[in-house]
Amino acid sequence: MKMLMESNLCTAILDNGFASSLSEYLTFKQEVPFATYTPVEYLVKWATLPWEESEAYQLRRDVFCEEQGIFAEDDRDATDDRAQLIIALACIAGMPDQVVGTVRIHEDAPGLWYGSRLAVHEDFRNQGKLGATLIKLAVTSANAIGCHTFLAHVQSQNVPLFRRLHWSILKEETILGRSHHLMQANLDKYPPCLTPQSGFVIQSKH
Repeated sequence: MKMLMESNLCTAILDNGFASSLSEYLTFKQEVPFATYTPVEYLVKWATLPWEESEAYQLRRDVFCEEQGIFAEDDRDATDDRAQLIIALACIAGMPDQVVGTVRIHEDAPGLWYGSRLAVHEDFRNQGKLGATLIKLAVTSANAIGCHTFLAHVQSQNVPLFRRLHWSILKEETILGRSHHLMQANLDKYPPCLTPQSGFVIQSKH
């Protein structure tokens, strides 16, 4: 996608007379600053493609290993073998470009589902809706396939967000040396989503 945009940009510059050759284009590109492009929309859905899964796992390593230092090198575990990844994609010109958020869900016992590994790229946390929409799709998609109880071990700093999203605290606990709360979603607030592969589109926060 990024290579395609670069090619289109080069063609536009040549066609409009700003440069007459590739070498002039490269000089033009170095001398003229372009504004950083901000996505105008995001797609939150189940991960269905290998590159989506790869970027989601890399984002988790960035957040849980590099940023938070909870894990040494990799946060993946046996749960990933039976979990469904959910991702938030930044879109450019309507096309998915980059995984900027992720969470996973898994069924621990018949009807009992858990969400875990919620992460949002540090450059996109000011969007506000990404974390909430990841949580929404996590619960609504599980609710569509037989969930009767949805739980999560939530880091304490994230408890206010979950409470705003109709979750209740069951107990406080310490996991991997960090304060957590075991919380439960109010399923009445999360109607079943039958199309998780398509998911939800949200607009960028301006």
